[in-house]
Amino acid sequence: MSEVTFPEGFLWGGALAANQSEGSYLADGKGLTTVDMLPHGPHRLPVKLGLEKRVTLRDDEYYPSHDAIDFYRRYKDDIALMAEMGFTVFRTSIAWSRIYPNGDELAPNPAGIAFYRSLFEECRKYGIAPLVTLSHFDVPMHLVTEYGSWRNRKLVTFFARYARTCFEAFDGLVKYWLTFNEINILLHSPFSGAGLVFEPGENPEQVKYQAAHHELVASALATKIAHEVNPQNQVGCMLAGGNFYPWSCKPEDVWAALEKDRENLFFIDVQARGAYPSYAARLFREKGIEIAWQDGDAETLRHTVDFVSFSYYASRCASADMNERNSSAANVVKSLTNPHVERSAWGWGIDPLGLRITMNMMYDRYQKPLFLVENGLGARDEVDANGEIHDDYRISYLQQHIRAMGDAIADGIPVIGYTTWGCIDLVAASTGEMSKRYGFVYVDRDDKGNGTLERIRKKSFWWYKKVIASNGRDLSMD
Repeated sequence: MSEVTFPEGFLWGGALAANQSEGSYLADGKGLTTVDMLPHGPHRLPVKLGLEKRVTLRDDEYYPSHDAIDFYRRYKDDIALMAEMGFTVFRTSIAWSRIYPNGDELAPNPAGIAFYRSLFEECRKYGIAPLVTLSHFDVPMHLVTEYGSWRNRKLVTFFARYARTCFEAFDGLVKYWLTFNEINILLHSPFSGAGLVFEPGENPEQVKYQAAHHELVASALATKIAHEVNPQNQVGCMLAGGNFYPWSCKPEDVWAALEKDRENLFFIDVQARGAYPSYAARLFREKGIEIAWQDGDAETLRHTVDFVSFSYYASRCASADMNERNSSAANVVKSLTNPHVERSAWGWGIDPLGLRITMNMMYDRYQKPLFLVENGLGARDEVDANGEIHDDYRISYLQQHIRAMGDAIADGIPVIGYTTWGCIDLVAASTGEMSKRYGFVYVDRDDKGNGTLERIRKKSFWWYKKVIASNGRDLSMD
């Protein structure tokens, strides 16, 4: 097997999200957000999907985001751990409601700006470039209750104000920006994706795609503002990636897979190409959707992103007769279970070649540099009698996927960098669990919020340190 070669200056690091790591959910003037309403337990999924309306917290439920892993107070120690591994990039997000607690204020919260300035300055101290997401499944609850969230055109104005505030406040500290995390998840998990709750009698497809239009306009506007504030700013979009394979070579299955891919790529088609794709007209017609445009929207959308970022955990399978009964419940993006790939403890297919396939498809489609900003294995980690965690299964997963990414680079694809998901254990977005761990650093906390929050370096910590130091040449486990 030939040696994997990564370009000089390739960015290596890891990723967290504010709502899954910071905790301190009302500290220093922060407002409530959509994620703060997601309980651990059986009600989590109905709330995420926008099927169960939640506008107030309940005393009889546990909300994992409220304390998370206390990154808000421990960030200096955690960034020191990242620096010890050799990170040159750290992906995180800004909590919109730390900057604008309600989302619609005219002036930002100074304490929120001060926190993120300090965080980014800490990164700079170690030579770590922040990669910052403006909206990572995080909408201020006031915007949901007062305006109906992204169904309302006014959110474009509120988001643009928030984006400008961030670009100006952190100018010189942050160069790499993402507008919306996994923007396509809006279709699959409407409340956690975009703060949407459906009212009786509504056409959910109409609501979702109108909200999508508003997000796409807001994303393009933010991209325009970022380049005005500092032409050096690099702005990306972000896709929950992973191609759909046809279940068989039956033409109907091939067509079903193409349609499922388009469903997810629709957003990136707009953000990377600057206009709605041709196939959208028929989709909207058949779903009874009429998008309300405003004058200037088409011109705004022409402000395209500088690069395409994406998450990749698994590939997917589609057939013409897919339905709720035969699709895996492992992920909100529904898929048939592929018998040709291994599966994780949570039912996600492990398919490193699928990463190379996805990267080739995306570069063929967009001809923009790629940035793999989420990739990792959720698994149950055990601390042994010596206080050590031997997560060889995680090393194996990352090894295979880094090699596949290297193959994609050898295929001729420009790739800016790689940030593994959950570089420090955090609250799982899907299930709200702590036991679904992704990190190189173990956090002593359980699914009910018990534990000391002590950080412990796993075996993968030392492995990834070696990978970074060799610029990806040494992937060996020993």
